[in-house]
Amino acid sequence: MALSGPQKTVMQTLGVVVFMGGMAWAAVPFYDWFCRVTGFGGTPGVAEQVSEEILDRVVTVRFDASKAKDMPWDFKPVEREMDVRIGETGLAFYEAYNPTDRPIAGQASYNVAPYSAGGYFQKIACFCFDEQVLQPGERVQMPVTFFVDPEIVEDLEAKYVHTITLSYTFYEIDLPEGYAALDVQADTNKN
Repeated sequence: MALSGPQKTVMQTLGVVVFMGGMAWAAVPFYDWFCRVTGFGGTPGVAEQVSEEILDRVVTVRFDASKAKDMPWDFKPVEREMDVRIGETGLAFYEAYNPTDRPIAGQASYNVAPYSAGGYFQKIACFCFDEQVLQPGERVQMPVTFFVDPEIVEDLEAKYVHTITLSYTFYEIDLPEGYAALDVQADTNKN
């Protein structure tokens, strides 16, 4: 059975709408994957081991901290910057403090500037990989272990980078189920 002209147009339009909806749904995870693999948009890489090559060239790594508008924590880098040789493993700390009277969960997003260095800044271990829960009045120092991949000196744009900025932004997220139950129980005990 063949479709008439108006029916065919409706089916084609519906097909385009479904296709575009599917593409919109897949765009965010695909873009996130693309940025992590390529370093596009300043997204640092994730390494499973340290670099085996250490160059004599030094790069300054600056550390930046911010938080979402509604995030009540205090959050800052312990050290504002450090010099590391390319390929050398660096260890930096960020400090978070929960000044409230309730537990708060947070998750950090991150990026690297300039963007051309993003794919060469390799994190080995980072607090940003997991959600963080701070109890009322709790203060913690959270480590970041990293290195700058020696391949940066071969990149036409990135080889001229002498300063890299690692930025984190903390956002409040829902408490994990176990913590949420404790928080409700604490509120019940107050009343």
